Amino acid sequence: MNVPLTDNWTRVCEVEEIPRLGSRVLERALGNVALFRGAQDQVFALLDRCPHKAGALSQGIVHGNTVTCPLHGWNIALDTGHACAPDNGCTQSFPIKLDGGAVFIALD
Repeated sequence: MNVPLTDNWTRVCEVEEIPRLGSRVLERALGNVALFRGAQDQVFALLDRCPHKAGALSQGIVHGNTVTCPLHGWNIALDTGHACAPDNGCTQSFPIKLDGGAVFIALD
């Protein structure tokens, strides 16, 4: 898929630079963003802060399309940022586009 490169898209890295079933952190002044890579090379981006106690989601365990917060075990959906039941809360998610092997994010 070709990515329409506009001022809204920022190239972050190559897909291979994100560990499979792991994460990579994009540092920024407004709060770090965690980039996650699923088993099938899907890429997701969430604010690196659990909605429960602000744990670093980038340090959690990725399984399926969720990440488990390392502090208290909340499961967060990678595609939406919503906590999985019975927990309630949400962290910000960011649009991701892939172009070849490159990962682009829209931070606006």
